[in-house]
Amino acid sequence: MRIVFLLPMGLERPSGRRYFNIARGLVRRGFHARLLALHPDLAMCRQRRFMLDGVEVWYVGQMHARKSGSTPTRFGPLQLGLVVARSTLAMVWAVLCSPADWYHLGKPQPINGLAALLAVWLWRRQPFLVDCDDDEVTANRFTAAWQRAVFAFWQWLLPRLAAGITTNTRYLAQKMARPGQPCIIVPNGVDCATFTPPTPAARIALARVLGIENQPVIAYAGTLALHSHPVDLLLEAFAQVLTLHPTAVLLLIGGGEDLPQLQRYVAQQPWRDQVRFTGHVAHNTVRALLSLADLSVDPVYDDTVARARSPLKLMESLALGVPVVTGDVGDRAEMLGFGAAGMVVRAGDPAALAAAISDLLADPDRRAAMSTAAKAQARRYDWDHLAERWADIYRQIATAQE
Repeated sequence: MRIVFLLPMGLERPSGRRYFNIARGLVRRGFHARLLALHPDLAMCRQRRFMLDGVEVWYVGQMHARKSGSTPTRFGPLQLGLVVARSTLAMVWAVLCSPADWYHLGKPQPINGLAALLAVWLWRRQPFLVDCDDDEVTANRFTAAWQRAVFAFWQWLLPRLAAGITTNTRYLAQKMARPGQPCIIVPNGVDCATFTPPTPAARIALARVLGIENQPVIAYAGTLALHSHPVDLLLEAFAQVLTLHPTAVLLLIGGGEDLPQLQRYVAQQPWRDQVRFTGHVAHNTVRALLSLADLSVDPVYDDTVARARSPLKLMESLALGVPVVTGDVGDRAEMLGFGAAGMVVRAGDPAALAAAISDLLADPDRRAAMSTAAKAQARRYDWDHLAERWADIYRQIATAQE
């Protein structure tokens, strides 16, 4: 069976990693998978078609924003229009060059959505499927109301036209699926075989470079974009943690559009020397940096952004045996084994976040027990198992059509 994914992002993005790992798991089960993706910086992309772990990857166009280094660059209105038009046409052509049994949209967005309607639905007269791994209207930062309206339209339309839906959370399944429409929930996961800590010697050397030897380390790994990743909650909580753990260090792993703003804020604080910003790093480096932490934190509000997310950072932290502290929103408590592999607190409350962090830092035996449970919990979310669940959507639709 041939599956073609239509992706409005590159493989290095969290959603891109979701679809690549699912595709790789399908290939191991005898499927043929091709990813038609948009590159974050197409002008610098030297290899636009390649095979990776049995998955065909075609970079066919530029993403809606240029993402190079630690902060993204937004296009102006005219340039954005040209990028969208070119990328849409390129994806349409790529679909016409990619006959398949199933076409699966990764995210209900305008570029891949229009390509699906034109090339799959109208030209090939085949059904398509949609994966929803975010509330696209609230998770993205828009510079104009019309942009939000465009995304809202496609998020409303595409699931209604799809033959089936996959989602990463129960919240999105309830919001997106229609009565009688096949819907499979596939949370985000981790490749437990490869996402492992580096050697002790490498960890010691990395800690020395960062200046965090023999200190409690609290980590955040993810995008530094405050509209959807409220790292400011974590900074407020960290200031409170320091009253009980004055030598603690906060390690912020990743880049994003609000990185400069957060750096300016931290520079004005008396504890500025106890925060480390890594900026954007390769995903392999995230593994090494995150392994230095005593615990990691996923700060969230109780809003649609958090309810719709199945955070990759949680599973990757658990795979390394690093307990997680986060807000009790959406499916997070279940992902943490209902307290076995971490702690959930009232969302949006920096005092509750600080109390949980402080309690765990003060209790090494509890952290050790959580570390063991974390690794076991991560194995339940291994991408290879999740790919089998994903394949059920194709089987359900094929059975219904017989």
